[in-house]
Amino acid sequence: MVKREGELTPAQIVAELDKYIIGQEKAKKSVAIALRNRYRRKNLPEDLRDEVAPKNIIMIGPTGVGKTEIARRLSNIAGAPFIKVEATKYTEIGYVGRDVESMIRDITNVAVNDVKKEMSEEVDALAKERAEDDLIDILLPPTAFPRRAPSERAQAAQEPAGNGGDESGGPGLSADEKRRRSRERFREMLRRGELEDKIVEVEVKQAKTQVLGMFAGTGLEEMDTNLSNVLGNIFPEKKKRKKVTVKEARAILEEEEREKLVDMDKAVKTAVERVEQMGIIFVDEIDKIASKGSSHGPDVSREGVQRDILPIVEGSTVTTKYGAVRTHHILFIAAGAFHMSKPSDLIPELQGRFPIRVELKSLSTEDLQKILTQPKNALVKQYMALLETEGVLLDFKTEAIEEIAKIATFVNSQSENIGARRLYTIMELLLEDVSFNAPDLKDQTIPITVEYVHSKLKEILENKDLSKYIL
Repeated sequence: MVKREGELTPAQIVAELDKYIIGQEKAKKSVAIALRNRYRRKNLPEDLRDEVAPKNIIMIGPTGVGKTEIARRLSNIAGAPFIKVEATKYTEIGYVGRDVESMIRDITNVAVNDVKKEMSEEVDALAKERAEDDLIDILLPPTAFPRRAPSERAQAAQEPAGNGGDESGGPGLSADEKRRRSRERFREMLRRGELEDKIVEVEVKQAKTQVLGMFAGTGLEEMDTNLSNVLGNIFPEKKKRKKVTVKEARAILEEEEREKLVDMDKAVKTAVERVEQMGIIFVDEIDKIASKGSSHGPDVSREGVQRDILPIVEGSTVTTKYGAVRTHHILFIAAGAFHMSKPSDLIPELQGRFPIRVELKSLSTEDLQKILTQPKNALVKQYMALLETEGVLLDFKTEAIEEIAKIATFVNSQSENIGARRLYTIMELLLEDVSFNAPDLKDQTIPITVEYVHSKLKEILENKDLSKYIL
């Protein structure tokens, strides 16, 4: 369950990250302190609160050591609006591509959707109740029991109760009473699931046409949204009738009722406030936009992207379809391998906006061994669970896991060091035959020993040219 950032102490945040990430204690500690500082700032007096700026972080380290994984897990435990973006997908204003302000529009969209989801859960019970009534109206239209004239209703009221009537209606019951009893009978049938496969006809909203869909990824998405909203106000929303089962109709009607019950003005206000006060943006691959001092070729655009990012990190106001969003207190966490460049290659103004720098260490053989077995989503656990669905049990021996880690370290040292990602390649190759023949190995236990590891990987390890392409 996602907790709000104030509910977790720095030690608890690190403990949560430890469940999925091996090592990198300095990076975890820095992220945990940054998260906790958001909570501390909220408790400051109002005059001081606006003066406390977030301490942005740059994580430096080779690929495959856990930078992106820290970001992914952080989003699950932060309880705050969070997005991960790639610095390489942005271009300088004037070039074809997405402008950097779109990251603020994206995080605002995420926050609005999250708040809508929370508010939808609050009104879920009422929405289901209303959807059930709507479904009964479809199954039992009002015309099935036409209302009587006032004189007939008065006459029916004077007749003694129970005069020849039965449970489902009779000559002694008014049309309203008959209708009420029929509705209750249908309600009970719906709740028992007896009508799930019955075909009914419902009205559904037609999907909105993307006006500028052909220009996706060029920075015109916001214009597309605005045009769609303008045209939507001019032309009424179209609906079409669709034949679906009762089960499908219930889901459609419940969603429509939730939309009616959620106060969108309140949702947008809450979402924008969360983005401004608690938002976290993880900017990956920031080293790819670092230039080395040349002023021609692609470096022109790279430095331009840095200049465009600068005011957003410093604090500015970005216009979104939900209104103006201030970025002064959004926390930015950047990450990069910095193989071909250094953090000092970033423009000085941007360097100054990321005061905390954390270096992530390369993974040792011991770290790789722990990655294979200890995290909740450990690779060994994943492969065992996958093949267990076919009735095949994998029995990984401790020595075999040690050997896999040693091989991964050796291959990383002989070619490009891609960290823990090397384990994916080795495990796929190691279990290729078992995965292929799994349907024929049902109810068998396959022991994964050191000898098994050597038999599957020896030939490729000995042939350096081959291992360069396969591992």
